[in-house]
Formats: sequence, C-alpha cells, structure tokens
Amino acid sequence: MTAVNASEVFDVLSRRRKISLERVAASIEPLFEGPLRLIPVDLPLARRAAQIRGRYYHRTRCSLSLADTILLAAAQPGDEIATADSDVLAVAAKLGIATIELPRSA
Repeated sequence: MTAVNASEVFDVLSRRRKISLERVAASIEPLFEGPLRLIPVDLPLARRAAQIRGRYYHRTRCSLSLADTILLAAAQPGDEIATADSDVLAVAAKLGIATIELPRSA
C-alpha cells in the first residue's frame, strides 16, 4: 500500500465513517508490521502513475483518480492489490496485476 492510499483509508474511515483518527491508526498501523508494506511515493512512481492515468483515464468510462493510478503503478510482479473500485479492477486486469476484489461499501 502506498502512503497516498493509506491516507485514503484514514480519510474515508475518519471523515465518512466518523471513526477517530486514533482508532483508525490503532487498527491500520499494525498491519504494516505484518502483511502490508508501506510504499513511499517517489518521482519514478509518480511518473508511472501519470502514464497509467494518461492511457486509461476517461471522465465517464474509466474515472481513475491519481490515488488509483499510484496504487496501480506501485504494484510489482507477485503483488496483489485490493479494491472495490471496478475501474481499478479493470485496469489492473489489463496491466496483468493480481487483484483482490473487496465488497463495495454502502
């Protein structure tokens, strides 16, 4: 998971779900000591993300956010990305990135 995508988790859970940042941190941060690795966003990763967005983004047919494309660009061979976003899943399939489809939240 990239640092950008981690910030999305904090944002959604705290702002939309009204869970305190402290509680989110207590639940999420230990995962980086185990199954998840935190990937910093550097210039080469930013460039790859821009290439992916430039190739696949369409305002109505495939509305990939910059955070979505950073996630896709960060995937290495053997990695899996987890998302409920159908556009991200579709582009990941085109790029040959393994995915874990999460249930959509209400």
